Amino acid sequence: MPLPGGADPATAARLEAHTAGNGDNEAQPTPDDPLYLFGCSLLWREKADTNAGWELIHGLKSEDREVRAIARVLLAKAQNVRLPAASEPGLEVATGVPSSVAADINRNPVEVVGMNTPYGLEIIDSCLHCKMRIESCFCNLSPEMLKSFSAASHQATYPGGALLFLEGQKPRGAFVLCSGKVKLSTTSREGKVLILKIAQPGEALGLSAAISGTSYELTAETTGPCQVTFVERETFIKLVEKNGELGLRAAQALSHEFQSAYRDIQELVLARSSAGKLARLLLSWTGGRENGGSEIRLRTSLTHEEMAQMIGASRETVTRVLSDLRKKDWIRLDGSTLVIRNKTALESLAA
Repeated sequence: MPLPGGADPATAARLEAHTAGNGDNEAQPTPDDPLYLFGCSLLWREKADTNAGWELIHGLKSEDREVRAIARVLLAKAQNVRLPAASEPGLEVATGVPSSVAADINRNPVEVVGMNTPYGLEIIDSCLHCKMRIESCFCNLSPEMLKSFSAASHQATYPGGALLFLEGQKPRGAFVLCSGKVKLSTTSREGKVLILKIAQPGEALGLSAAISGTSYELTAETTGPCQVTFVERETFIKLVEKNGELGLRAAQALSHEFQSAYRDIQELVLARSSAGKLARLLLSWTGGRENGGSEIRLRTSLTHEEMAQMIGASRETVTRVLSDLRKKDWIRLDGSTLVIRNKTALESLAA
């Protein structure tokens, strides 16, 4: 069976030789090739080839972490296929998998189906079955509209540091952040970077550019593993034209985006000093929580450079201000955790 998408002929030949029962050891590949594992998953799902299924199990024992993760994902997609009985004569010798492991897999198929993606995130195949839906413009669509939106969109998982789109790039479509965080930034002609926002799950990204057809205004970069729903621009425009509900949700998302940008500009411009701007930034992470004599602990993965880019200052300035705040015992740092000890003092500084 040839592999899809123009697979490597050598790999296809090895897979074909393997599934045909070729005993030539030199022709037998090891289950450390992701493309080979993908071909095995197709044979297992479409032709119930048990040899191919056991090759995926072999992949779980690989020393390569990414190969193990890929094997888990491929196993998770084989929901209606059962491996041969553990008592089958010669099974352990033929596959190299202990009979106890085979029996456990057959008794508990949910454990295989429910495994995570390579980045440790829940698998999202459709918006209809998403377990991470939250109160947001596009997560709260009516069932009928959600079904249409899900059919027109694509889900993808990205590692940290991935670029969803670049400032000035022609819009390909709109994104909805399902999980993780995305850094939205702009760059001056001199190369100075200003981080305008850290997008949270449920937010739409690149929506205004997708609707207007103009270039993306910002650069969107993941700060860690993220899951994103993407819908192409032409498809999205057609959906908006046909469905008033989706048009209303898009308008609400744009309104929230405008209001957020307006508040950020106010805080950035009205603060008199870099210390005041940094204090505003730290306070914005508290979500309005009051310490009431106790400490407020905030986990942050932002570097001093990124904090500086968020307030329009230099890294050296941020380092100096944080040092001053620590000396005054207003804050302290426990590794990547920022502890606010005196919120009232920070509010005075930010005023």
